[in-house]
Amino acid sequence: MTQNKTKSDLSRAFAEDGERKTHVGGQALLEGIMMRGKYNWAVAVREPDGNIYIEEHDLASGKKKNKWLSWPFIRGCTALVESLGLGFKALEIAAEHAFGDEEGEGKAKSEAAAMVDAMESQFEPEPERASEAEEASGLGKGFMALSMVLGVILGVVVFLVVPALLTNLIVGEYDSNVVLWNVVDGILRVAVFVFYIWLIGRMEDIRRMFGYHGAEHKTIHCYEHRLPLTPENARSFPRLHVRCGTAFLIMVLVIAIIVYTIVPVNLLIEAWGIPDGAPKLLLVIAVRIVFLPLIAGISYEITVKWAGSHPDNPLVKVILWPGMQMQYLTTNEPTDDQIECAIAAMRRILEREEREAAGEGVTVPEAPVQPASAQPASAQQAPAIS
Repeated sequence: MTQNKTKSDLSRAFAEDGERKTHVGGQALLEGIMMRGKYNWAVAVREPDGNIYIEEHDLASGKKKNKWLSWPFIRGCTALVESLGLGFKALEIAAEHAFGDEEGEGKAKSEAAAMVDAMESQFEPEPERASEAEEASGLGKGFMALSMVLGVILGVVVFLVVPALLTNLIVGEYDSNVVLWNVVDGILRVAVFVFYIWLIGRMEDIRRMFGYHGAEHKTIHCYEHRLPLTPENARSFPRLHVRCGTAFLIMVLVIAIIVYTIVPVNLLIEAWGIPDGAPKLLLVIAVRIVFLPLIAGISYEITVKWAGSHPDNPLVKVILWPGMQMQYLTTNEPTDDQIECAIAAMRRILEREEREAAGEGVTVPEAPVQPASAQPASAQQAPAIS
């Protein structure tokens, strides 16, 4: 009964005030959430002792210096690259604080790394005085970079090479039936992606991460509907969201089928005299990799710029339906402590935007949130690192 009454109150509030449009997005982490706003991004991680650790960074984007990176279709690729970079940084922060063997161990490591970075910005240390902390920091960054490269290679193999090989076995050579080849290849890529998400979702840590994903969506819904950011309010909203990256990925897979069918690869095969077998298949795979930025750009314009601005449009609901259904696999119903992490990260984004808007003399829409005193001590005292 309480939940039904809450949903009724939410519907009435929405009807009276309307939904607030926001650009805030986020990412689920190991035992935490990353939220990204216009000026900064913040990570909130639940530490082993139960406190919430928050780390905040300024948002640096190449779009400020290079305006062409904000052009339509190009901005989708820019956003994807920047999101991948921020995502790996956020995962590194979460790993440091979520699974400390001893109380405060994760925080000590973070403070040591921050001190090393500060020292390096002031002077170049002599080689013989290189500290163990510096070496550990370098190894950690190198490991993250290696993981990112290996992840990209694995993604290309699993989602491009394997479906292409299977399609060749099922349909035959690419130029024997271009349309059928691309349709079967696209269906196989979608099937591989769905199976991959389902498979990793069986892991306990990933299940909890999907719970944080649901918490992120519920918190953003709560803010968009102009309600105080509390676990009780956020819990009443759905765990699906139209601007989710899952919907973007599904759109990429769908747009890829159309783009790859239009691109005249068979003309290149004839013009260059590419023989059957491995050479022809390698050319098809190479063309798919080359056109990925264009596909990402088109998908971004549809899912983020258009659909994100018109969520109630009937056509939007039809086009994004597959991606929305996919979110039932990539999100779980969160617990209150997971929602608290999402709210803590969201608060840092909103507070920064309020300060920036006040400096510019801009009126900021009211965004009621929990007072700082309602957060754990570690959340109140977390340093802002730019």
